[in-house]
Amino acid sequence: MRYLGSRYVQYVNHVYRRSGTLWEGRYKSSLIDSEGYLLTCYRYIELNPVRAGMVENASSYRWSSYGAHALGQMNELIRDHACYLALGATDEIRHAAYQALFRHQMDEASLKAIRKSVNSGTALGSERFKDEIETTLARSVRLGTPGRRPRKKEVDEITRQCDLNLMRK
Repeated sequence: MRYLGSRYVQYVNHVYRRSGTLWEGRYKSSLIDSEGYLLTCYRYIELNPVRAGMVENASSYRWSSYGAHALGQMNELIRDHACYLALGATDEIRHAAYQALFRHQMDEASLKAIRKSVNSGTALGSERFKDEIETTLARSVRLGTPGRRPRKKEVDEITRQCDLNLMRK
């Protein structure tokens, strides 16, 4: 990905006679529980230009999927998710329901939860969802608890005890 990204930047810089980077910082992502959080994440993303003061409303930002989801503007790049399709039986009902999601600003707790999840690379969803993902991946998708890391001697002792227990079995 790094190679592809650097080649693409070189291409864009050459074609458009510019210099510098296209993106700021590293790519970040997180797993989300689509049942409860997908539409909240849609709102978060589509309201980013509004929060940044770039546009007055989500429909004014040309790179947003808001036009397709709320206004029915055709866009071949967009594939509707099942959660979006569940908003209504017809396009008109879905568009109205999607517009209704944007009538109020997002609450601060939702904003913080999404930002924390993306910045830490942890899953965003219910505890049941996180449990399922941890079982499937056999790794933690939650933030660890802050505290002291064990010293190497402690880790070696724990490893030795585990090895002894395995040999006894």
